[in-house]
Amino acid sequence: MKKFFLTLGILSILFIGCSKSGTGSAGTGSTGTGTAAAPAQGNNKLVVWTAVEDVATMIDTYYKPSHPDVDVEYTMVPSIQDKLDPVLASGQGVPDVFSMEIQYVKKYIESGLLLDITDIYNSVKDNFIQYVADISTDKGKVYGLAWQTTPGVVYYRRSLAKQYLGTDDPDKVQDFFSNPAKFLETAELIKQKSNGTCFILPIYSMAIMPFLNNRQQPWVVDGKLTIDPLLLQYIDLAKTIRDKGYDARIPDWSEGWYASLNGQAKDEQGRSIQILANFRPAWGLFYVYMPGASQTSGDWGIIPGPYTYFEGGTWLGAWYKTQNVKDAKEFIRYFTTDDTLLENWVSHTFDMVSNIRVINKLKTSVSVPFLGGQNPYTIYADITPKISGRLVQGTDGAIRQIFEENVAAYVNGEKTKDQALADFQDQVKTQLGIQ
Repeated sequence: MKKFFLTLGILSILFIGCSKSGTGSAGTGSTGTGTAAAPAQGNNKLVVWTAVEDVATMIDTYYKPSHPDVDVEYTMVPSIQDKLDPVLASGQGVPDVFSMEIQYVKKYIESGLLLDITDIYNSVKDNFIQYVADISTDKGKVYGLAWQTTPGVVYYRRSLAKQYLGTDDPDKVQDFFSNPAKFLETAELIKQKSNGTCFILPIYSMAIMPFLNNRQQPWVVDGKLTIDPLLLQYIDLAKTIRDKGYDARIPDWSEGWYASLNGQAKDEQGRSIQILANFRPAWGLFYVYMPGASQTSGDWGIIPGPYTYFEGGTWLGAWYKTQNVKDAKEFIRYFTTDDTLLENWVSHTFDMVSNIRVINKLKTSVSVPFLGGQNPYTIYADITPKISGRLVQGTDGAIRQIFEENVAAYVNGEKTKDQALADFQDQVKTQLGIQ
């Protein structure tokens, strides 16, 4: 998942995708160095590697008190693929359990090196969000599970919506974002009413996830690169946004973007400007907006936006040769399915979970002051069952990066559309061997 830094002074949070990343330190039971110690196999110690601080927090706060007989040792490993790949290849020093992010989870799910945990899934599948299991399924067997779901929404500033759209009511604001055509109409409306001082998005590229998630075809079909027609629509939308001056040209996760959350954005000439909306998943609420937009707290709302989408996620899997099968399975079961744990976790984080019973409780019991009292779980609960994980592939991250680089060149006038698409295909072939 995406790393970002938010410093105070420049405000600072280290975060990986949907979850906070470690900074090289961890709680009791960790090596605390950020470098993975080689776990010994064949003893009664459960060794866990994770790239996300959430796992470490849950171990210390919930798992250890509820599992006092298990000797668990966890290590924060920020660049976890770099550590996992060589030990999995050699079979030496492999942790019992490890976390996997959306960008590379399929690589491990399909590797043949993970423990089959289909029995855990089968015991909870009627109470579990389907797309999460679909992503971690290979040849009909489940090799990973996640406590978290990451439905995508549009975060918007209520005061700006009232000023330029005439309402801050989520149901009515949604009408202005209900499809790509309405989105562009709304962008023009805001531009005209604000005399060019308010923008619908900080940057056009924030809109890519709804299009990626609603393709009919994945990037690679029968070994060949495929550009779904919906991505061609995204390219046209991105170009229109830039050419019409609908985005503020503020890079995502930049210092200027964080300033925009607090109503303090500046354009390239140093002029004060405002940003109406952002595309961001559910994890953005607690990990990004609440800590990073304290000066505009209460002035935010969320809506579904033009397309159902998701972004990010953390899965847990176990090595297929672990000597601690029972404890490894119980660790994954507890973290990803236990009602009490997940209810406690949500009460501290406003995270969105994969447990349907817990979700149903949240729909009627939550009010978030940061969102002006709105209950985001009514929207999350509607979106999440509609999400599909069927397009997720192990090469998604690398292909998407090449795609976005070429779209940016087209949007910025450095290439024609045809040249950008041709270069995209050539670079995927050269770098990834996919024609």
